[in-house]
Amino acid sequence: MAGSGRTSAEFDLAAAQQALAAQPFSRLVQARITEFGGGAATLEIDIREELQQQHGFVHGGVLSYAADNTLTFAAATALGAAIVTGGFSIQYVRPARGRTLRARAQVVQAGRRQAVCRCELTVLDEEGAESVCAVAQGTAMPLNGPAGGGGEG
Repeated sequence: MAGSGRTSAEFDLAAAQQALAAQPFSRLVQARITEFGGGAATLEIDIREELQQQHGFVHGGVLSYAADNTLTFAAATALGAAIVTGGFSIQYVRPARGRTLRARAQVVQAGRRQAVCRCELTVLDEEGAESVCAVAQGTAMPLNGPAGGGGEG
């Protein structure tokens, strides 16, 4: 997630929503950030046919996108907006089927050069009950060196 060079103190929910809206792929899947701050972020996507694979489950690529972006937004609460994903892994727990995909990530550890984050992906059914469909862990790092480097992406 390349950002505006703002510090984490200046990067609030409204700024996170603006950064998400600037990502063409995020607009394509119609993702939205519903929570941001305090070392955590939540991203939601309404499940629709275009996001499913042939068996009617949310495509693994959509789950990976949600984990990647949410991990990075959570890291932005510690490192600031000008960061990118360093890497992540995802484990699919069960098929994702429901009305809404929700990814919640939190910072596990943050330093000057990277933040390690964990993400839980759930699906909400018609009644709003959540069930875990995947878990992920990853790192994000400042675009131009240690946090506060003031670089643009």
